[in-house]
Amino acid sequence: MVINTYTAANNASRLLGISSSMLSKSLARLASGSRIVSPEDDSAGLAQSIKFDAQINRNKAANSNIANAISFSQTQDGFLQKVQKSLDRMSEITVLAQDATKSASDLSNYAAEFTQLQSYISDIVTKLFNGVSLFGSASVGLAITIDSDANTFALNGATLTGSFTSTTAAGLGAGTSISAIYDFSGTASTAVGNATSAATSLTYIKTAIQNLAGMRAKIGANISRLSLNSEQIDILNENLAAANSRIKDVDVALESTQFAKYNILVQSGTAMLAQANLQPQSSLRLLG
Repeated sequence: MVINTYTAANNASRLLGISSSMLSKSLARLASGSRIVSPEDDSAGLAQSIKFDAQINRNKAANSNIANAISFSQTQDGFLQKVQKSLDRMSEITVLAQDATKSASDLSNYAAEFTQLQSYISDIVTKLFNGVSLFGSASVGLAITIDSDANTFALNGATLTGSFTSTTAAGLGAGTSISAIYDFSGTASTAVGNATSAATSLTYIKTAIQNLAGMRAKIGANISRLSLNSEQIDILNENLAAANSRIKDVDVALESTQFAKYNILVQSGTAMLAQANLQPQSSLRLLG
Protein backbone atom coordinates (compact mmCIF):
# COMPACT_ATOMS: atom_id res chain seq x y z
CA MET A 1 0.00 0.00 0.00
CA VAL A 2 1.15 3.50 -0.89
CA ILE A 3 -0.21 6.93 -0.08
CA ASN A 4 1.56 9.37 -2.45
CA THR A 5 0.76 7.51 -5.66
CA TYR A 6 -2.49 5.65 -6.07
CA THR A 7 -2.95 4.15 -9.53
CA ALA A 8 -6.62 3.22 -9.15
CA ALA A 9 -7.60 6.82 -8.40
CA ASN A 10 -5.47 8.13 -11.26
CA ASN A 11 -7.06 5.65 -13.65
CA ALA A 12 -10.56 6.52 -12.50
CA SER A 13 -9.78 10.23 -12.85
CA ARG A 14 -8.47 9.76 -16.40
CA LEU A 15 -11.52 7.77 -17.48
CA LEU A 16 -13.83 10.32 -15.86
CA GLY A 17 -12.08 13.07 -17.80
CA ILE A 18 -12.61 11.20 -21.09
CA SER A 19 -16.28 10.60 -20.33
CA SER A 20 -16.77 14.25 -19.34
CA SER A 21 -15.15 15.42 -22.59
CA MET A 22 -17.33 13.13 -24.69
CA LEU A 23 -20.42 14.25 -22.75
CA SER A 24 -19.55 17.90 -23.47
CA LYS A 25 -19.10 17.18 -27.18
CA SER A 26 -22.36 15.27 -27.33
CA LEU A 27 -24.13 18.11 -25.55
CA ALA A 28 -22.61 20.66 -27.99
CA ARG A 29 -23.70 18.60 -31.01
CA LEU A 30 -27.26 18.33 -29.75
CA ALA A 31 -27.34 22.02 -28.88
CA SER A 32 -25.94 23.15 -32.26
CA GLY A 33 -27.50 20.50 -34.47
CA SER A 34 -24.11 20.02 -36.12
CA ARG A 35 -22.03 16.87 -36.09
CA ILE A 36 -18.85 18.93 -36.55
CA VAL A 37 -18.48 21.38 -33.67
CA SER A 38 -14.70 21.48 -33.90
CA PRO A 39 -12.39 20.85 -36.88
CA GLU A 40 -10.88 17.75 -35.31
CA ASP A 41 -14.30 16.06 -35.26
CA ASP A 42 -14.04 15.46 -39.02
CA SER A 43 -11.37 17.55 -40.74
CA ALA A 44 -11.89 16.10 -44.23
CA GLY A 45 -15.66 16.30 -43.90
CA LEU A 46 -15.41 19.93 -42.78
CA ALA A 47 -13.35 20.82 -45.87
CA GLN A 48 -15.90 19.17 -48.15
CA SER A 49 -18.79 20.84 -46.33
CA ILE A 50 -17.18 24.28 -46.78
CA LYS A 51 -16.98 23.71 -50.55
CA PHE A 52 -20.59 22.54 -50.67
CA ASP A 53 -21.74 25.62 -48.76
CA ALA A 54 -19.83 27.92 -51.12
CA GLN A 55 -21.28 26.24 -54.21
CA ILE A 56 -24.81 26.41 -52.81
CA ASN A 57 -24.39 30.14 -52.15
CA ARG A 58 -23.04 30.72 -55.67
CA ASN A 59 -25.99 28.81 -57.09
CA LYS A 60 -28.37 31.01 -55.13
CA ALA A 61 -26.67 34.09 -56.56
CA ALA A 62 -26.93 32.65 -60.09
CA ASN A 63 -30.61 31.91 -59.49
CA SER A 64 -31.10 35.53 -58.46
CA ASN A 65 -29.47 36.61 -61.74
CA ILE A 66 -31.79 34.30 -63.66
CA ALA A 67 -34.86 35.62 -61.84
CA ASN A 68 -33.85 39.19 -62.76
CA ALA A 69 -33.30 38.14 -66.38
CA ILE A 70 -36.75 36.56 -66.46
CA SER A 71 -38.24 39.77 -65.07
CA PHE A 72 -36.28 41.72 -67.71
CA SER A 73 -37.70 39.51 -70.48
CA GLN A 74 -41.22 39.63 -69.06
CA THR A 75 -40.99 43.44 -68.96
CA GLN A 76 -39.91 43.42 -72.61
CA ASP A 77 -42.86 41.24 -73.53
CA GLY A 78 -45.25 43.44 -71.56
CA PHE A 79 -44.21 46.48 -73.59
CA LEU A 80 -44.31 44.54 -76.86
CA GLN A 81 -47.88 43.47 -76.14
CA LYS A 82 -48.80 47.15 -76.16
CA VAL A 83 -46.77 47.70 -79.34
CA GLN A 84 -48.69 44.84 -80.89
CA LYS A 85 -51.97 46.42 -79.89
CA SER A 86 -50.83 49.73 -81.38
CA LEU A 87 -49.71 48.15 -84.65
CA ASP A 88 -52.98 46.22 -84.90
CA ARG A 89 -54.89 49.48 -84.61
CA MET A 90 -52.57 51.22 -87.07
CA SER A 91 -53.09 48.47 -89.62
CA GLU A 92 -56.83 48.77 -89.07
CA ILE A 93 -56.62 52.52 -89.68
CA THR A 94 -54.74 52.05 -92.98
CA VAL A 95 -57.51 49.76 -94.20
CA LEU A 96 -60.23 52.15 -93.08
CA ALA A 97 -58.39 55.00 -94.84
CA GLN A 98 -58.70 53.12 -98.13
CA ASP A 99 -62.49 53.50 -98.06
CA ALA A 100 -63.46 55.68 -101.01
CA THR A 101 -66.44 57.05 -99.08
CA LYS A 102 -64.23 58.65 -96.42
CA SER A 103 -63.96 62.44 -96.53
CA ALA A 104 -60.77 64.46 -96.13
CA SER A 105 -61.91 65.29 -92.61
CA ASP A 106 -62.27 61.57 -91.81
CA LEU A 107 -58.77 60.87 -93.12
CA SER A 108 -57.42 63.74 -91.03
CA ASN A 109 -58.95 62.18 -87.91
CA TYR A 110 -57.41 58.83 -88.74
CA ALA A 111 -54.04 60.52 -89.28
CA ALA A 112 -54.25 62.14 -85.83
CA GLU A 113 -54.78 58.78 -84.15
CA PHE A 114 -52.11 57.21 -86.33
CA THR A 115 -49.64 59.87 -85.18
CA GLN A 116 -50.34 59.29 -81.51
CA LEU A 117 -49.91 55.54 -81.84
CA GLN A 118 -46.56 56.09 -83.56
CA SER A 119 -45.47 58.44 -80.81
CA TYR A 120 -46.37 55.82 -78.22
CA ILE A 121 -44.27 53.15 -79.97
CA SER A 122 -41.33 55.53 -80.35
CA ASP A 123 -41.48 56.31 -76.63
CA ILE A 124 -41.24 52.59 -75.76
CA VAL A 125 -37.90 52.42 -77.58
CA THR A 126 -36.35 54.49 -74.76
CA LYS A 127 -37.60 52.40 -71.82
CA LEU A 128 -35.11 51.06 -69.28
CA PHE A 129 -35.00 48.21 -66.77
CA ASN A 130 -32.84 49.22 -63.79
CA GLY A 131 -30.84 51.47 -66.12
CA VAL A 132 -30.45 48.83 -68.86
CA SER A 133 -32.14 49.51 -72.19
CA LEU A 134 -35.00 47.11 -72.85
CA PHE A 135 -34.91 47.46 -76.62
CA GLY A 136 -31.61 49.14 -77.48
CA SER A 137 -28.46 47.53 -78.82
CA ALA A 138 -27.28 46.83 -75.23
CA SER A 139 -30.11 44.34 -74.82
CA VAL A 140 -28.92 42.22 -77.75
CA GLY A 141 -26.95 39.22 -76.52
CA LEU A 142 -27.13 40.39 -72.90
CA ALA A 143 -25.03 37.81 -71.01
CA ILE A 144 -26.70 36.24 -67.97
CA THR A 145 -24.67 34.13 -65.51
CA ILE A 146 -26.68 30.93 -65.10
CA ASP A 147 -24.63 28.68 -62.79
CA SER A 148 -22.00 28.59 -60.05
CA ASP A 149 -19.18 28.20 -62.59
CA ALA A 150 -19.94 31.56 -64.24
CA ASN A 151 -21.29 30.05 -67.46
CA THR A 152 -23.49 32.54 -69.30
CA PHE A 153 -26.51 32.56 -71.58
CA ALA A 154 -26.90 35.33 -74.16
CA LEU A 155 -30.46 36.62 -74.42
CA ASN A 156 -32.01 36.57 -77.86
CA GLY A 157 -32.20 40.19 -79.00
CA ALA A 158 -35.42 42.18 -79.15
CA THR A 159 -34.66 45.62 -80.55
CA LEU A 160 -36.87 48.52 -81.47
CA THR A 161 -34.51 50.70 -83.44
CA GLY A 162 -35.09 54.13 -84.89
CA SER A 163 -37.91 56.60 -84.61
CA PHE A 164 -41.33 55.91 -86.04
CA THR A 165 -41.82 59.54 -86.93
CA SER A 166 -38.71 59.91 -89.07
CA THR A 167 -38.27 59.38 -92.80
CA THR A 168 -34.95 57.69 -91.99
CA ALA A 169 -36.31 55.38 -89.32
CA ALA A 170 -34.84 51.90 -89.12
CA GLY A 171 -38.15 50.78 -87.74
CA LEU A 172 -39.28 47.73 -85.82
CA GLY A 173 -36.49 45.21 -85.76
CA ALA A 174 -32.83 45.61 -86.59
CA GLY A 175 -32.19 45.83 -90.32
CA THR A 176 -35.85 46.29 -91.18
CA SER A 177 -36.75 49.48 -92.99
CA ILE A 178 -40.27 50.67 -92.40
CA SER A 179 -39.63 54.36 -92.88
CA ALA A 180 -42.85 54.57 -94.86
CA ILE A 181 -44.88 53.47 -91.89
CA TYR A 182 -45.86 57.08 -91.44
CA ASP A 183 -43.84 59.96 -92.80
CA PHE A 184 -42.46 58.22 -95.88
CA SER A 185 -43.10 61.14 -98.22
CA GLY A 186 -42.13 63.93 -95.85
CA THR A 187 -45.72 64.96 -95.22
CA ALA A 188 -47.30 63.47 -92.14
CA SER A 189 -50.85 63.31 -93.45
CA THR A 190 -49.90 61.21 -96.48
CA ALA A 191 -49.56 58.05 -94.38
CA VAL A 192 -53.32 57.66 -94.53
CA GLY A 193 -54.05 60.73 -96.61
CA ASN A 194 -55.32 58.71 -99.55
CA ALA A 195 -55.92 55.11 -100.55
CA THR A 196 -52.55 54.72 -102.23
CA SER A 197 -50.45 56.00 -99.34
CA ALA A 198 -52.58 54.07 -96.84
CA ALA A 199 -51.98 50.86 -98.81
CA THR A 200 -48.22 51.54 -98.79
CA SER A 201 -48.29 52.18 -95.05
CA LEU A 202 -50.17 48.91 -94.54
CA THR A 203 -47.42 47.00 -96.32
CA TYR A 204 -44.83 48.32 -93.90
CA ILE A 205 -47.04 47.79 -90.88
CA LYS A 206 -47.58 44.16 -91.86
CA THR A 207 -43.80 43.75 -91.95
CA ALA A 208 -43.56 45.40 -88.54
CA ILE A 209 -46.20 43.03 -87.12
CA GLN A 210 -44.29 40.06 -88.51
CA ASN A 211 -41.06 41.30 -86.93
CA LEU A 212 -42.87 41.92 -83.66
CA ALA A 213 -44.14 38.35 -83.66
CA GLY A 214 -40.56 37.15 -84.08
CA MET A 215 -39.42 39.31 -81.18
CA ARG A 216 -42.07 37.96 -78.85
CA ALA A 217 -41.17 34.42 -79.89
CA LYS A 218 -37.52 35.10 -79.03
CA ILE A 219 -38.47 36.58 -75.68
CA GLY A 220 -40.65 33.55 -74.98
CA ALA A 221 -37.67 31.31 -75.80
CA ASN A 222 -35.52 33.34 -73.39
CA ILE A 223 -38.02 32.92 -70.57
CA SER A 224 -38.42 29.21 -71.28
CA ARG A 225 -34.65 28.62 -71.26
CA LEU A 226 -34.07 30.70 -68.13
CA SER A 227 -36.92 28.96 -66.29
CA LEU A 228 -35.33 25.58 -67.03
CA ASN A 229 -31.98 26.85 -65.76
CA SER A 230 -33.64 28.05 -62.57
CA GLU A 231 -35.31 24.68 -62.01
CA GLN A 232 -32.00 22.94 -62.67
CA ILE A 233 -30.25 25.06 -60.04
CA ASP A 234 -33.02 24.33 -57.54
CA ILE A 235 -32.57 20.59 -58.08
CA LEU A 236 -28.78 20.87 -57.82
CA ASN A 237 -28.98 22.87 -54.59
CA GLU A 238 -31.43 20.38 -53.15
CA ASN A 239 -29.00 17.51 -53.74
CA LEU A 240 -25.97 19.50 -52.60
CA ALA A 241 -27.81 20.38 -49.38
CA ALA A 242 -28.68 16.69 -48.84
CA ALA A 243 -25.03 15.66 -49.31
CA ASN A 244 -23.88 18.47 -47.03
CA SER A 245 -26.41 17.44 -44.41
CA ARG A 246 -25.01 13.91 -44.29
CA ILE A 247 -21.59 15.37 -43.53
CA LYS A 248 -22.30 18.03 -40.93
CA ASP A 249 -25.80 17.56 -39.48
CA VAL A 250 -26.12 15.58 -36.28
CA ASP A 251 -28.24 12.44 -36.10
CA VAL A 252 -30.32 13.40 -33.06
CA ALA A 253 -31.47 9.85 -32.33
CA LEU A 254 -27.93 8.48 -32.37
CA GLU A 255 -26.44 11.42 -30.53
CA SER A 256 -29.14 11.27 -27.84
CA THR A 257 -28.11 7.67 -27.20
CA GLN A 258 -24.45 8.74 -26.96
CA PHE A 259 -25.40 11.56 -24.62
CA ALA A 260 -27.25 9.18 -22.32
CA LYS A 261 -24.30 6.77 -22.39
CA TYR A 262 -21.68 9.36 -21.46
CA ASN A 263 -23.97 10.94 -18.89
CA ILE A 264 -24.16 7.58 -17.12
CA LEU A 265 -20.39 7.07 -17.46
CA VAL A 266 -19.72 10.50 -15.92
CA GLN A 267 -21.98 9.74 -12.99
CA SER A 268 -20.54 6.28 -12.42
CA GLY A 269 -16.99 7.55 -12.95
CA THR A 270 -17.52 10.25 -10.36
CA ALA A 271 -18.82 7.70 -7.88
CA MET A 272 -15.94 5.29 -8.54
CA LEU A 273 -13.34 8.07 -8.19
CA ALA A 274 -14.81 8.88 -4.82
CA GLN A 275 -14.52 5.20 -3.84
CA ALA A 276 -10.95 5.01 -5.13
CA ASN A 277 -9.98 8.05 -3.06
CA LEU A 278 -11.34 6.37 0.07
CA GLN A 279 -9.30 3.18 -0.27
CA PRO A 280 -5.91 4.68 0.82
CA GLN A 281 -7.50 5.46 4.17
CA SER A 282 -7.16 1.77 5.00
CA SER A 283 -3.41 2.41 5.28
CA LEU A 284 -4.12 4.34 8.49
CA ARG A 285 -5.07 1.09 10.20
CA LEU A 286 -1.54 -0.14 9.77
CA LEU A 287 -0.27 2.97 11.53
CA GLY A 288 -2.56 2.45 14.48
